[in-house]
Amino acid sequence: MIKGKELYREIPELTVTSEIRVRFNETDALGIVWHGNYISYFEDGREAFGRAHQIAYLDVMRNGYSTPIVKSVCEHKLPLKYGDTVRVETRFVDTPAAKMIFRYRLFNADDKVVCTGETTQVFLDQEGNLSLNIPAFFEAWKKEIGLL
Repeated sequence: MIKGKELYREIPELTVTSEIRVRFNETDALGIVWHGNYISYFEDGREAFGRAHQIAYLDVMRNGYSTPIVKSVCEHKLPLKYGDTVRVETRFVDTPAAKMIFRYRLFNADDKVVCTGETTQVFLDQEGNLSLNIPAFFEAWKKEIGLL
């Protein structure tokens, strides 16, 4: 914290919920979702968020940037199985830094949390250089939604 202001804050209004049905090829020999597939579910959530809030990967690319993931955290609580329906809650976390942070909660059909996680993405320009300053289009987006 700097001078009483939080550096990172979840924005409840910037939450998107999407739904996924577990496919057979996402399960392991035990019949449960292989742990690595949860990161793909996070990506599905990010894509749904981007479409809903006009900050999708294609929007970022049109502005001359890419946003690779530099950190991912995934905590498993309960297993998922083939045919289960998963609700993915994706929430934007505001930060003054030139990066995007999302937090996730995955719920099963019984509304129980099966997984939580977080990803951090940075901005790279077309030459692959790390942007240390917030790109103009992202700053404009944050202003438009009331974060700046």
